[in-house]
Amino acid sequence: MTAGLVLLVLLGVIPITGHPDFPAGSLAPPRLVVVVAVDQMRADYLDRWAAQWIGGFRRLRDHGLVFTHGMQDHAVTQTAPGHATILSGRFPARTGIVTNEIGVSDAGAPLVPGPGPGASPRRFIGTTLVDWLRAARPGVRLLSVAGKDRSAILLIGRSRGPVFWYANGRFATSRYYRDALPSWVAAYNRRGWGGALAGRRWDLLLPPGAYAEPDAEVYEGEGEAAAFPHPLPPQPDRAARELGNFPWLDSLTLDFALEGVRALALGREAGTDLLALGLSATDAIGHRFGPDSREIHDQLLRLDRWLGWFLDSLAVLVPPARTLVVLTGDHGVTPFPERNRREGRAGGRLGTAMNAIVTGANRRLARRAGTVAPLTASSGLVYGDLSRLRAGGVNTDSLAAALAAELARVEGVAGVYTPAALQGAPPEDSMAARWRRSLPEGFPWLVGAVARPGYIWAGAERSTGHGTPNPDDVLVPIVFLGSGLRAGRVSRPVRTVDIAPTLARLLGVRPREPVDGVVLDEVVGVRRR
Repeated sequence: MTAGLVLLVLLGVIPITGHPDFPAGSLAPPRLVVVVAVDQMRADYLDRWAAQWIGGFRRLRDHGLVFTHGMQDHAVTQTAPGHATILSGRFPARTGIVTNEIGVSDAGAPLVPGPGPGASPRRFIGTTLVDWLRAARPGVRLLSVAGKDRSAILLIGRSRGPVFWYANGRFATSRYYRDALPSWVAAYNRRGWGGALAGRRWDLLLPPGAYAEPDAEVYEGEGEAAAFPHPLPPQPDRAARELGNFPWLDSLTLDFALEGVRALALGREAGTDLLALGLSATDAIGHRFGPDSREIHDQLLRLDRWLGWFLDSLAVLVPPARTLVVLTGDHGVTPFPERNRREGRAGGRLGTAMNAIVTGANRRLARRAGTVAPLTASSGLVYGDLSRLRAGGVNTDSLAAALAAELARVEGVAGVYTPAALQGAPPEDSMAARWRRSLPEGFPWLVGAVARPGYIWAGAERSTGHGTPNPDDVLVPIVFLGSGLRAGRVSRPVRTVDIAPTLARLLGVRPREPVDGVVLDEVVGVRRR
C-alpha cells in the first residue's frame, strides 16, 4: 500500500472499490480463515445502524450466516476471558483465563521492542484451533494482530508464531515469541503511522443529521470534553500513545494485518492458514461514551468502511472463494447507569461499595492474621491466596459467608455465590451456570456476585463498563461468511465456544481435547446451491 493510501484510510476517506461476493458452489477447504473479534461489540449493533452500512458490516450482515443470539456465556465478561473462548472452544473454567488481571501480563516475557509490560499466554491452559491445524499440517501459517496484547495472544493460546499488538506507538511482540521484530514489522514501524495523525480531530464521518444520538451527555467522556470534535494531541509521540482511544487504531491494525498477509504469504499455498484480528478501539470508545452515544455510532460507521476496504484488499491476495470470515465479540457493554435512571430504568455503580467491602476485609485480615496476600475484587469476583489465609488461621468458608452477606445488602446486587452456595445451586439457575463456566477447579475464590440489570461494577463516573453475566454484557454477534455457506439469520442461542469446533469440522481437523462448544449445524450442514 502506498503512503498516500494509508493516510486516506487512516483519515476515513475510504477508496470505495468493488465488493467481491463470496460465490456459491465451491466446497473446497478455504486457504485462509479470518477470525475478527471486535472488542465490546454488542449483538444489537449489526442491526441498529444497518441502513448506514456500506462496507464490511453490510457484507457480513447481508451475505453471511448471522447468529443473532450469540453469547459469551460466562460470568466475568471481560476482554481476556472472552478472547480465550473464541478459538479454544472452551469456557474460562477450562482455559484458566478468569479475569483481565489473570490474563497475559508476564514480566518474564519482556516487550519487543521495549520498554513496556511483558506478556505471554503462560496462564492459558490447553489448545486452540491453531494447534489442531498444526497437528494435521505442521506447515500451517498464522498471524495474530490486535490493538491489545491480551486480544492478540489469547485468540491463539499458547502457540508460538507471528503475534503482534499495538504498544507505545508501534506494533510489538514479546520474548515469548521472538527476540527481535521481523524485518517487515520493523519496516512498518519506521513509517510512523501511529504519530502521523498528531493534532488531527476526530469529527463526524457523516452529516450531523445522520446521527439520532445527542452529541454530548454530562455523564460521558471520562472527565474530558464529551462533544465532537475530539482532537489527538499535537505531539507525534503523545498522539501515537493515545491512538487507542480513537477510531484510527482499528484502521492501523487492519492495514498492518494486510501487510502481514503479504509478507507471510498467508493463503497462497495448499492447506488452510489463519489470520486472527482483535479490533480494540470500540472498547475504549464504548467505555468513555457508552453504547448509545454518537461516538460509538461514528466509530462503527468507520469500522464498517475499514472492514470493507480490508476485505476488498484481501481479495486481491487470496480469492474470496477460498476465504472464510468469522466475526464475533469478546463481550458487550451496559449503558451508562445515569442514562438508565434518566429513562426510568434501574441502574447504578457497584464498584465503590464492592471495593469498600474488600478493603475493609483486607484490613481486618491484616490485623488478625498478620501479613497475608490481600483479596482482590474484579467484576463481582473476590479471590486471593486462600492457602496463605488458611495458614494464618483464617476460616475461609466463614470469610466467604461474611463477605457474601455484606455484598447481598448492597443495592443493585441481585445475588451472591460462595463456593458452597454455587455447588448447591440448581441446574436451572442460569447465573450460577455462568459462574461455574468462569471458575476453574481449584481457583482460590470466595465470592461471585451478580449485578442487577443496568448496574455495573465500575465505580468511577463518566465511564461505563461490562463484566456482568447480564444480557447487555453477554450478547455478541456471531457471523460466518464464506463460499458455499448460505446467507441467513438464526435466532436460536449459540455461544462463542461453538466457533472453534465448527471451524474444526469445516476444516477437517479434530480438537486435541474435550471442548465445551458444539458444531453449529447451520454452518456445516446447510450449503448454498
